[in-house]
Amino acid sequence: MELLLSSYLFVLGACLGSFYNVVGLRVPAGESVVRPRSRCPQCRHTLSWLELIPVLSFIWQKGRCRSCRTTISPLYPFIELTTACLFTISPMLVGWSKELPVALAFLSLLIIITVSDMKTMLIPDKVLLVFTGIFAALRFLSPLTPWWDSLLGAAAGFGILLLLAVISKGGMGGGDIKLFGVIGIILGFNGVIIALFLASFIGAAVGGAALIRKKATRKTPIPFGPFIAVGAVASYFFHEQLLEWYLHFISF
Repeated sequence: MELLLSSYLFVLGACLGSFYNVVGLRVPAGESVVRPRSRCPQCRHTLSWLELIPVLSFIWQKGRCRSCRTTISPLYPFIELTTACLFTISPMLVGWSKELPVALAFLSLLIIITVSDMKTMLIPDKVLLVFTGIFAALRFLSPLTPWWDSLLGAAAGFGILLLLAVISKGGMGGGDIKLFGVIGIILGFNGVIIALFLASFIGAAVGGAALIRKKATRKTPIPFGPFIAVGAVASYFFHEQLLEWYLHFISF
């Protein structure tokens, strides 16, 4: 039975990952996520159901549009496969419990903002507003201990990023500030601090590597959303282990 449920979550994650690609691209552009149907951005060819099978269609078509042969971004199958894998491992990490819907909703937000920020350098307010309501409801049903840790996490996430934006005179985007406030509802105070640390560390490492390889300059804008997503996922699933490791590390 568990294998069947895991298989279901994998397929569900892949299908939702395909939809999250659409949401992440269309919402920043002010377009409907329902109409028109998915199409090639180059030749406007409307995609058939055979061209919309997550991951597999990309492989069958060798990464190209069937109509105009334009190269399809590998981001799309990557997002589909990543969502599928994250959905599948979630029950292994949080159990088949009331926390599982929280994990799946949390991953969904992070996937959407990753697509949006990577493609448009925007984190849409509409997406954050919808997930704020979803997270508030889920945390009411599956609260942190103590229950007010969600409020503290949201306040800390928003407040710290806002302070950094003021100090850096705009070095932090408004979408990143609001995003940390939203994910603080799920992570709580300790979790959001760890997520911020991890996101900053990963962002600095990637940015430094890009500078060394001359793939970017100091003025090249780099989307911070994907780094926030990686840090938030790691903090959500492993914050206790990470905190224990850190305390053990500094005790030497």
